[in-house]
Order: sequence, then C-alpha cells, then structure tokens
Amino acid sequence: MSADILLTAFDAVLADLDGVVYAGPAAIPGAIDALNGLAEKNVKLAYVTNNASRTPAQVAAHLRDLGAPADDDQVVSSAQAGAALLATKFPAGSKVLVTGSAALAQEVLDLGMKVVASAQDAPDVVIQGFDPALGWVDLAEATFAIKGGAAWIATNTDMTIPRDRGIAPGNGTLVAAVRAAVGFDPMVAGKPEAPLFHTAANRLGAKAPLVVGDRLDTDILGGNNAGMATALVLTGVDSGETALRACTAERPTFIIPTLKELYSAYPDIEFDGATVTCGAAAATVTRGSDGESVDTVHIAGTTDDPDAWRAACAAWWAAVPQADAATTPVITWHSTFL
Repeated sequence: MSADILLTAFDAVLADLDGVVYAGPAAIPGAIDALNGLAEKNVKLAYVTNNASRTPAQVAAHLRDLGAPADDDQVVSSAQAGAALLATKFPAGSKVLVTGSAALAQEVLDLGMKVVASAQDAPDVVIQGFDPALGWVDLAEATFAIKGGAAWIATNTDMTIPRDRGIAPGNGTLVAAVRAAVGFDPMVAGKPEAPLFHTAANRLGAKAPLVVGDRLDTDILGGNNAGMATALVLTGVDSGETALRACTAERPTFIIPTLKELYSAYPDIEFDGATVTCGAAAATVTRGSDGESVDTVHIAGTTDDPDAWRAACAAWWAAVPQADAATTPVITWHSTFL
C-alpha cells in the first residue's frame, strides 16, 4: 500500500452535494470534518451540484450552517449552467418559461431575459430545473409551450435525489414526463456534461482536480467526460455493485466508503492475469462460453468490505474493458479461494 494519502495527487476536490455532503437538510456523518481538513492539505474545494432549486448563495449559506467551508462562488450549480447554455442559444430579451425554482428564474432574469408565466405568452424557450413544489400543471404548461414551438433546456436529468427519508424522484423523472409528452429530448446543461466541471476547476485555478460524487450517471460520467479523476463515494445513490456493472464511461477511478477516506492511502490493486487482490479481498472472472454459461464474478470477501468491491470491479473491468451499456454478470461470494 502506498504511504501517500489519496489526496496527495490532487490540488482540488470538486464535490457533489446531495448524497456526498448531505442527505436532505442534514450532513452525512464525517463529511463536514473531511471538507474542513482540505485546506490543511493545500487542496482547494468547490461544490458542483445538479440541484437547481436554490441559488449558489443559498446553498453556500446552508453549507456554512452545517459547518462546512463555503464561499458563495465555491458553489457551481446546474442552474448557472442552464443559464449559460440559454445565453449561448438566445439573445437578451427572449421570452423564457421557467419550469423550476425561483433560483432558476433569477439566473434567467440576470441574463436580461424575460420570464413568462404561461405557454400562452409564446415563450421562445422552456428551461426546466428541479423544484419539489412542481406539479402536473407546471409540467403541462411546459409541454404546451414546447409543442407550440419553444426550445427546451433541462438543467439536469438526475432520475433520483437523496433526501433525509431516503431516495426520492429527481429532476430527471420530471423531465422524462415532459419528454414522454413531446416525443424528444431536451438540451441538457448540467452533469454529466463536462462544462460544469471545467467551470468549477477554472474558478479554483486547479490543474489536477478530483471529482467526488455518489452517482455514476452524472458525477462520475461527468468527471470522466471532463478528463478528470473520479471517486465514487458510497453514501448516496450508487454502490459497489452498481459500479461493477457500470458501462465503461461511468466507471470511477476510485471507490471510497465516505469522504474521510480521502485522507487514507488508497489500497494497491494487484492483478496476476487471473486473480485481482485488494487488501484481504480477491476476485476472479469466468466468462460464459456457450448458451448455457453465464459471465460470473467470483469474490472472496464480504459485501460490506470496500476492498472486495474494488477487487471485483478491477477484475470485471479488465475482462470487459469496453461496455456501452450496463453489464449483467452473476456475482458469487466466497469465504476464500481454494
């Protein structure tokens, strides 16, 4: 195992919020201490969030209330990304139907756009972002406008969002409802698109940032799209198993149980051509060779050991280096390999 902690190789952390720093209004255990320790390691910090329901200033204030370090400009949101995309497509003065929060509407107003309330106002574009108060009437109005010829931008397409009571529907579910009605996809501004991450890194002047998130399809895919190292933290939506099954584009560089593991050495992962070992865990792969055989990942370890998932991911990803969609190997557990 390397003597260096994981953070040694990076000059900044670009952290997701929901499922990484907090779930609902409450901080995830240990997250605040981990964030406060970054400055001592000369590692800069920005927060990159797809939740467009609050302004960056409101998010930063919430983070400070939780005890985390957060200036307003350390928060980069999909609402900002959505507004930036809007500005590249439409001139100031364009009419915009905002299907989302007051924070998103303010971002639009700051561009010099005109926010309208109804499809009957003939908007040039609909911009859709998360707001827990959105209902059928709002989605219907967006649909009427888009079917009437308005362009359509979504701040993000996260299908779920971690809350204090569990996993809840995210903006992607609301976007999917409109998509089902209009028959095509929106332009998407936030994660997993790369510009949000580049914006955050540029604000910090970071040359070697680490993207930390709990979602493979937004945080990890987005960080990978931006050409950055990525760490899946297992405190939110995705797990070691979903990481193992992930398509190539969504595979993280690192898997860590919580943010505090940023301050630990990442374990060595060794592959002898047949077996991958990580700590006390090991994994091998057998490939299906006929119609009755299946691909199987054999894991020596326990389901609650992150090293077991690290070994299993490395073994399976070596066997299937290129996968355009999620994979479906059988996973079997063993106390040890003979």
